[in-house]
Amino acid sequence: MAYKLVVDSCCDITEDMKSWQDFEIVPLTLQIGDYVIQDDADFDQDSFISKMEASNELAKSACPSPEAFAEACEGDYDEVYLLTITDKLSGSYNSAMQGVDLYREEHDDGKKIHVFNSLATSGLETIMAHKIKELADSGKPFEDVIAEAEEYCVKNCGLYFCLESLDALKGNGRLFNLAANVIEALRVKLICRRTDYGNISVAGKDLTQKRALSKLANLVAKDTEGCDLKQKVCIISHVCCKDKADYVKELICGACSYPPENVIVIKASGLNSLYASNGGIIVSFSK
Repeated sequence: MAYKLVVDSCCDITEDMKSWQDFEIVPLTLQIGDYVIQDDADFDQDSFISKMEASNELAKSACPSPEAFAEACEGDYDEVYLLTITDKLSGSYNSAMQGVDLYREEHDDGKKIHVFNSLATSGLETIMAHKIKELADSGKPFEDVIAEAEEYCVKNCGLYFCLESLDALKGNGRLFNLAANVIEALRVKLICRRTDYGNISVAGKDLTQKRALSKLANLVAKDTEGCDLKQKVCIISHVCCKDKADYVKELICGACSYPPENVIVIKASGLNSLYASNGGIIVSFSK
């Protein structure tokens, strides 16, 4: 059965994904004042972060239109799998659902289409995309791909992040303002996690970034304790801080049994760069 895999641009793209066939990225829109760009392959992280820091305007994002997702469903495919950022942080999932409805209104082709809510962001969406592809490539029935990928997302994946600034998350309503204000006043570095429901919760905190990152690595180690990680992956997405990401890789390789080659350091996508902001680290992992 011919299939297509579609992700939104919250998915951080690893090197191998750049050569995937029948694969499409539907971009979100990023905005700083009058400066508006698509979060696509031309995104320049350094330039965008420089503009964010130089502007008095709050950086914002907008999800893709339903029409964009409907168009992504077109083509000579028997099955289409769409994957989006958690519906708790963006309207992308709902837009994709509407896009499927639009497609079905215009096409009576019996094509099987499913929209996955990744319940996450960044590298965890990346891990889930790889899982969907693995299952679909193995020839599993459409319904089995859906069931196994969704179970894997909840039971076999995790995500933590540690940021230098909460401004973008706070300003766009992704954190409770009062809590964010208190944290900033105390100069505390938060370690946050994604919940099984796709929300953000606090997992720990410390007064220094270095100690917070060490705690983050220990949290990953605790979550993966007793797991066979030989074929699993850990993705460290960073925002203009490659050296810090490499340091986190050292911590995770020392605390966990991931093979070093399976701990991947990559630049965060445009959307993730906006919200994680300069110096942000996002760690996504399978177990």
